[in-house]
Amino acid sequence: MTLRKDVLAKAATVARGLAIDAVHASQSGHLGLPLGCAEIGAVLFGHTLVHTPDHPEWLNRDRFVLSAGHGSMFLYSWLCLSGYPEVTIDEIKRFRQLGSKTPGHPELTHAPSGIETTTGPLGQGVANAVGMATAAKMAEARFNTSEHTIFDHHIVCLAGDGCMQEGVAMEAVAFAGHQKLDNLILIYDSNAVTLDAMAKATQSEDAAKRFEAIGFDVQTIEGHDMDVFYAAYERAKIAGSGKPQLIIAKTLIGKGIPEVEGTQKAHGEGGAKFAEAARKGLGLPEAPYYVSTEVAAYFSEHKQTLNAGYEAWSKVFDGWKAKNPDLATLLGSASASAHTVQKDTAQKTPPPEELLAAIPVFPESTKIATRKAGQDVLQPLAAKSPLLIGGSADLYGSTLNYIGDLKAGDDDFTPGHRSGRNIRFGIREHGMCGILNGIAAHGIFRPSGATFLVFADYCRGAIRLAALSHLPVIYVFTHDSVGVGEDGPTHEPVETVPGLRVIPNLDVIRPADPEETAGAFAAALDHVDGPTLLALSRQTVPLLSEIPVAARRDGAFKGGYIARKETSDLKLILLSAGSELQHALKAADTLGTGTRVVSMPCFSRFDRQPAAYREEVLPMACRKRLAIEATVSSTWARYVGLDGTAIGIDRFGLSAPGSEVMKELGITAEHVVAAAHALG
Repeated sequence: MTLRKDVLAKAATVARGLAIDAVHASQSGHLGLPLGCAEIGAVLFGHTLVHTPDHPEWLNRDRFVLSAGHGSMFLYSWLCLSGYPEVTIDEIKRFRQLGSKTPGHPELTHAPSGIETTTGPLGQGVANAVGMATAAKMAEARFNTSEHTIFDHHIVCLAGDGCMQEGVAMEAVAFAGHQKLDNLILIYDSNAVTLDAMAKATQSEDAAKRFEAIGFDVQTIEGHDMDVFYAAYERAKIAGSGKPQLIIAKTLIGKGIPEVEGTQKAHGEGGAKFAEAARKGLGLPEAPYYVSTEVAAYFSEHKQTLNAGYEAWSKVFDGWKAKNPDLATLLGSASASAHTVQKDTAQKTPPPEELLAAIPVFPESTKIATRKAGQDVLQPLAAKSPLLIGGSADLYGSTLNYIGDLKAGDDDFTPGHRSGRNIRFGIREHGMCGILNGIAAHGIFRPSGATFLVFADYCRGAIRLAALSHLPVIYVFTHDSVGVGEDGPTHEPVETVPGLRVIPNLDVIRPADPEETAGAFAAALDHVDGPTLLALSRQTVPLLSEIPVAARRDGAFKGGYIARKETSDLKLILLSAGSELQHALKAADTLGTGTRVVSMPCFSRFDRQPAAYREEVLPMACRKRLAIEATVSSTWARYVGLDGTAIGIDRFGLSAPGSEVMKELGITAEHVVAAAHALG
């Protein structure tokens, strides 16, 4: 098809006008990218992207990710012109306003039609795009057949200088180069400007050489010439080199507002005050939010072309389903991002009872770390959940979350084995978690990833976005306390669990023994409306056999339960989580028959239980409460109340054998007994 530059140039002008008007009306926002990349948007959305606004859930659509999410009006303008039903002119008029579908940065949960992932924190979108490219390669390997190709789409990401400076993006692109993700097209809006100053104040590297060194094909072009950009994009699509693609597009930031274009003043809303003159200079009428009849007609016609492509694919898809019923059933079980799953499929995680029934009961003599229990639990659950994917930041030998035989290591995701279920991310924790978000947002596979719990701080930005976006990512984070011991305070996460518990929509589960670990993994798979973090121990823990197996599993699933019930009038409640539950149980032996022990492996899951259940476990009438956990003590205030207290660790740890560190810092049954007596 011939590139209709005449009308697409007018569309670029219209898109510039919409951005200027929206930012001017809200008196906030970022004009630089929407104006500087208007010709790129025109070619992508007006000609070459494979998508359709009428079927935004299409599994084989190209995914477009705006990593430079501050330029959200770029995306909103083009989605509006393309005809996406949720991004209308009325919504653009409500840009950045309460309840609109056009928030300051693109959000997956606000306007899912056309919004592939939540972006804004710079670099995260690049990592998400790498994750989507990974998932697309997995889908090709798992579902394409010699007779039917149902997956062959591209992942297109638009990023700016800020994204390229962020470490998370560089971790992710290094991974993409190593994995030869040739379905990834990264467009670098190289306008030589950052927020505070011209980019030369903070960067001087040769981006082309950098990306070539990590395994990308690189083209450098003039970003405002539509013919040049289109030719570069088409070369990237059919390169055949087995490498991811980078297009460095030299652009003029804020193009269309002479007073600020080409300077850092164009980055934010500074140019909005020149809106009237800019609109006139662009040849737009005085009335804001103008879309010409010609441009509207072009995109309406283009949508029909896109629909024809979708219909042609649907016929192939129907033939594939008829010939491959088992694969069709597997694809229909996709349980990731809801808006991307085909309409005739649904989120179908096996029910909890089925998941738990698949996990053998641990023998009475078991005394292992919960990370080892996790390894044992994972294998039968992975068999029940064939779209579950695992990964580790160079720590499979410690986190023990390899799906299959770790010693054989024969099911890695590699350029030669795209159906592998295990991803070796290297020492790239933040990149790993950003990539996991992209895999989840792609909509087919359920991703999980592992590292040491203390390194959750390296991952926090991506974890927060998973929670904000309701992405069902699973984190298997081990070495969960000062029980790490000899590695010392740098590796002992005393404050990490409380810091994660406060993230909305993130389930943090810290199981006490192998059977609670079984319940925790089942709970993680059950939670499809947000991420789950499993905090597992390095040190061995006893099997808490006095508590029935079903009670431990179901209790962990619910987030909290009565581990030992009092046998006389209730006088005291001991609460704990993780490996410290054993100390609460031991202390209860000497604190009298009026003592109840409550295990609380997951605060958020417990808080979601019916009020009657929560009252049954923690009756408000009993105000004498004592908690023990090897974390910052204040994390328990919500449950012990003003009349109770908590034994915790309100300092950094120590380098010594783990049991000695626990004793030195007061994480013992004896300390529980003394503290209980002190309560009176």
